[in-house]
Amino acid sequence: MVEEADLSTFDLRYEGYRMRNPAQEARLLASITERGIEEALEGVDVEGRRILLNGFKRYRCARKLSLWTVPYASLGDDTAAGIIAVLRASNHRSLSILEEARFIEDLRSLHRLSVAAIAETLSRSKAWVSMRLGLLAEMGERIREKIFSGAFPVYSYMYTLRPFIRMNGTERQEVEAFTGAVAGKKLSVREIEQLAHGYFRGPEWFRREGEAGNLALVLERVKRVPDAPDGTNAFERVLLGDLEIVGKYMRKTTAKSQDPRIQTRAFCAQANLLLSGILSRLGAFAQTMRSLHDRTAKA
Repeated sequence: MVEEADLSTFDLRYEGYRMRNPAQEARLLASITERGIEEALEGVDVEGRRILLNGFKRYRCARKLSLWTVPYASLGDDTAAGIIAVLRASNHRSLSILEEARFIEDLRSLHRLSVAAIAETLSRSKAWVSMRLGLLAEMGERIREKIFSGAFPVYSYMYTLRPFIRMNGTERQEVEAFTGAVAGKKLSVREIEQLAHGYFRGPEWFRREGEAGNLALVLERVKRVPDAPDGTNAFERVLLGDLEIVGKYMRKTTAKSQDPRIQTRAFCAQANLLLSGILSRLGAFAQTMRSLHDRTAKA
């Protein structure tokens, strides 16, 4: 049932669990200015307060437009049940994987639900739940804050920085330092990728300049990197480094995968999920490597 609710009655404790997107919010503001709020905000009613779970962008837009009442739909009077309702609807509301992870972490730590109970309630596998919990634990609080505030793109973390942590053994402190140096600088995903490769694989001067905030200078130097004395160009040097890493970790994972210390259910759940993704790409990877091997043999 939808009712009109005063903005002053909302508890915003979960606002930090949802990602900010300034561009998306600007478009929503324009839409609300023209047509009003068309979809009700959602939350749970606890001790006379409405704990908001869904609709934070609409809430902020309403404040900017001095709309002191908004449409609101209650999900009940139990916070855990409300969070579960939001997670169940996530396929339709496009919660990101990290937003799902934040709510799941809350169910686990504050509401004392087990991984098995969360999985059963959401009709998901325990691996699905464990992977999201592991993702947040791996990330750390400082990186999490940058991503959820909208200062650092989640895509760049998932597909550029996270592989450095998982494959190269990069320390979290290094990733935090890099994230802090580039967050909020309005860089493209491509520019962040270029900076990350230079920061984690390049010379010491690259890291110093990046941490000092001289990002424009660093990016310009990346574009002007000359061919190396051995005749390879910048792209080839990066690929050679990638191939070296692949070879190294193939050897390491082959040896470790036979270790009898692999015992815990938590590891098996996460490893099985990761391995499904690896195996689905293995055929295409092997074919590409054979093609590259044949091509380089003829050079």
